[in-house]
Amino acid sequence: MAKKRLLWQLYPSYLIITILALVLVSFYASRSIRSFYYKEIVEDLRARAQLASERILPVLRQLESNEVDRLCKELGGLAAVRLTVILPDGRVAGDTDEQPAQMENHGDRPEFIEAMSGDFGSSVRYSDTLGKNMMYVALAVREQSRTLAVVRASIPVTAVDQTLADIYAKIAWAGIAAAGCAAGITLLVSRRITRPIEQMKEAARHFASGQLDHRIPVPESSELAELAKSLNETARRLQVTINTITRQRNRLEAVLASMAEGVVAVDPRGHLVSINKAASGLLDIDAGSAVGRNVEEVIRDVDIQRFIQETLTGTEPTDADVVLRSAQPLSLHLRGTRLSDEQGNKSGAVIVLSDMTLMHRLENVRRDFVANVSHELRTPVTSIKGFVETLLEGAINEPQQAQRFLKIISDHTNRLIAIIDDLLSLSRLEEDGKARIITHEKTKVCSVLASAIELCKPKAEQKQIQIGLNCDEHIEVPMNATLVEQAVFNLVDNAIKYSNPECTVQVIAETTADEVTIAVKDSGCGIEKKHLERIFERFYVADKARSRKLGGTGLGLSIVKHIAQLHCGSVMVESIPGRGSTFTLHLPIR
Repeated sequence: MAKKRLLWQLYPSYLIITILALVLVSFYASRSIRSFYYKEIVEDLRARAQLASERILPVLRQLESNEVDRLCKELGGLAAVRLTVILPDGRVAGDTDEQPAQMENHGDRPEFIEAMSGDFGSSVRYSDTLGKNMMYVALAVREQSRTLAVVRASIPVTAVDQTLADIYAKIAWAGIAAAGCAAGITLLVSRRITRPIEQMKEAARHFASGQLDHRIPVPESSELAELAKSLNETARRLQVTINTITRQRNRLEAVLASMAEGVVAVDPRGHLVSINKAASGLLDIDAGSAVGRNVEEVIRDVDIQRFIQETLTGTEPTDADVVLRSAQPLSLHLRGTRLSDEQGNKSGAVIVLSDMTLMHRLENVRRDFVANVSHELRTPVTSIKGFVETLLEGAINEPQQAQRFLKIISDHTNRLIAIIDDLLSLSRLEEDGKARIITHEKTKVCSVLASAIELCKPKAEQKQIQIGLNCDEHIEVPMNATLVEQAVFNLVDNAIKYSNPECTVQVIAETTADEVTIAVKDSGCGIEKKHLERIFERFYVADKARSRKLGGTGLGLSIVKHIAQLHCGSVMVESIPGRGSTFTLHLPIR
């Protein structure tokens, strides 16, 4: 059902009350005027009857009926009223309009009876003689306590009614005019009352739509003025509160968005309330469509689902480690805390997800590094110690044996020196990378490659391996020539080391709009695919026995990777077992 506006609730009520008051006043005024007018007419007729009775009294003393009738007709014509003289027995002695002899006895007329019992009587009734409504006023004519006759004066009521009708018409028109004025004034008053309320309603609509800077004009009436001021103050405080909450929410969202840890908030029923960018990335879910849905629908991992339920039902913070089974397995550390409202009731939980994959991988690398360093150092040290003990036990006195043992000790010492040198090189590269003190100068790539190849030629000649160089002499790139030369030397040295005799190693330099690529190709034993991701780790070798036999330290490729990173570049590998490998060094052109 449609609601009426306040104006159309107030205005008709006021108008009806005003019109009803006017009608009642008009009705009362009409009745009062009618009563007053009738009373005035009665008094007038009584005065006329009194005057007529004074003229007729002498004639009544002589009992001259004809003279009485003549006087009635004369005086009635002069007074413009009908005069009738009625004897005590009811017979008509004279009348202005009719012949007394032809008139019936008037002893039963109310005004006559009233006048006989008192001095005066009146009535309004239908006249059988004249056939119209008449107003009668009867006055008893007495002399020495004896009633001689009753003089009655009368006029038609139609004349009275016509006069009253004129008066009523004037009252009606005045009432209509007053009602019109009252309607207009009432409408203005109603509008004046409802306009501030309409303004408040419109302001409330603005407030509801978020326009809290809107203000309500203050009305003149004190009550509505106080209400408007209260609403304006409420809007101001609400705006301040919302702005504060918005700033806090934006700060919280910025903090959550910038966190490396994933944050997931759920309600007591297990529905997602909030999820930050890191969590959506770790769990591989869409944050926009996930909010509001059940955890089981969004997060498919059973261990995480179970952890969230345990956090919701528990009272203490919970911790757990979970491995997400996907194409790239992730190790997550979960920490959950249950939330409570002001009354201490459960209101949800917050789960923090920390990606421990890299940390675990680094821990494994560190563990492998320590184990590899220990192994790589222990082997030559053990050999040196064993041969030294053998020499001390008397083998030194055998020149031929002593010479062989000392040669072995020298080889192992050189291996230790190579390992230590590589470790020191890695350490310096890492320190220089952190401090950013590496200097870069625009250098011709061809000269650097030629220098690295020249260093590798003695080892290549021993295996009768040809080293080819394909490089445009005009290619220049900002670099640290010494470090790039070392990186290329390590790559070419590895290519020679793992290639069969009488093979060819190709060094090719090419340029694009963004970078220079230096590729070292060999046709050696190649590397299996499972090793490609880890060959740039320290001490990681695909074939440990072959590497140890060839004298590798397992640090050369790691050094190459660090040199590439110091130049904001990278190193890539492509290899096919049994057919050879291609290592490509990417150096950006700044």
